[in-house]
Amino acid sequence: MNPYAKLMSLSSLALGTTITITSNHWVMAWAGLELNTLATLPLIAKPHHPRAIEATTKYFLVQAAASTLLLFSSLTNAQFTGQWDITNLTHPLSCTLLTTAIAMKLGLVPFHFWFPETMQGSSLTTGLLLSTILKLPPMALLLLTAPSLNPTLLTLMAVASTALGGWMGLNQTQTRKILAFSSISHLGWMAAIITFNPKLTLLTFYLYSLMTATIFLTLNTIKTTKLPTMTIAWTKIPPLTTSLMLTLLSLAGLPPLTGFIPKWLMIQELTKQEMIMMATTLTILSLLGLFFYLRLAYCATITLPPNSTNHTKLWQTNKKTSTQIPPLITLTIMLLPLSPAIPTIL
Repeated sequence: MNPYAKLMSLSSLALGTTITITSNHWVMAWAGLELNTLATLPLIAKPHHPRAIEATTKYFLVQAAASTLLLFSSLTNAQFTGQWDITNLTHPLSCTLLTTAIAMKLGLVPFHFWFPETMQGSSLTTGLLLSTILKLPPMALLLLTAPSLNPTLLTLMAVASTALGGWMGLNQTQTRKILAFSSISHLGWMAAIITFNPKLTLLTFYLYSLMTATIFLTLNTIKTTKLPTMTIAWTKIPPLTTSLMLTLLSLAGLPPLTGFIPKWLMIQELTKQEMIMMATTLTILSLLGLFFYLRLAYCATITLPPNSTNHTKLWQTNKKTSTQIPPLITLTIMLLPLSPAIPTIL
C-alpha cells in the first residue's frame, strides 16, 4: 500500500473517531462514523486478495446500513421532539432503532455475521483496528445514550452475544476468527453492564483493547494465523510465545491476571443490582470461551511440533520484537494488584 494513502487512511480514521467521540449533534456523530468507514475500506482491501475484497464489500454494506439506521433514528427523534442532541433521545421508536444501529456497528448478536468474515479477510494489523479502535466510536455513542436505550433488547443481545461468541468459536481453527468471536463475547458482557455502570463498561473496553492489541501484535510478530502453524511457533521466539500463553489466559479472565478485573467487577455490580440470574448465566456462558482460549494457549506453548521426527525445526527468526509488545504484555499480565484503586475511579 502506498505510504501516503496509508497515512491518509490512518489520519482520517483518527479524525473520524475524534469527531464522533466529541460531538453533541447527531449529524456530526454520523459524519464521523462515515469518515471512519471510508478510511477503513482501503486498509481491509490492502492485500489485493479475493477474500479481502469480499470482506471489504461486506464491511461497507453493513456499516452503510447501520449508519443509515442511525441517521433515521436521529431524524425520527428530531421530528417528534425537536432535539438533535445525542443525550436527548426520548422517543421509543428512536431508542429501538438506535439500539439496533449501534449493535450492527459493534457486531452484537444477531447482527454479528459480518464481523468474523471481515476479520478473516483482513490482515492482522487491520484486524487489530477492527477489534479495538473502530469499536470506540459506537461504544462512545452507546455510553452517551445508555439511559435512553431499550433495556430489554440490549439485555437479550448481551446474553445472546456472550453465548454465541463462545459457542461459535469452539470449532474454529483460524486465529482471526477465534479473536472475532472473542470480541463478540466480550461485547456481550459490556452491553449487559452498561445500563447499571457505564464507567465500568468503559474500563472493561480499555482492558479488552489492551489485551487484544497484545495478542494481535504478538501473532503478527510470529506470523501465525491458524492453529496448525501456532503449534510450531514455539521454535521461533520461545519467550514471546510463552508470554502469548499468559496473555490468552488473561483475555479468558483467569486470576491472578489483568483480565480477571473486569469479570470480577461486572459480576459484583450485577449482584449489587440483584441480577443474580443474569450474572450466573454470563459466568457459565463464559466457560465456552475459556475452552478455546485454553486450546490457543496450549498450541502456543507446545514444545514439539506434531510431525515426524525428521521434520526440520524452525530456528529463531531474525525479525526483532516490536518495542510496543513488552510493556503491553506487562500490563496485560500484572495489573491485578492495582484493582484496589479502581473504586476511586468508578
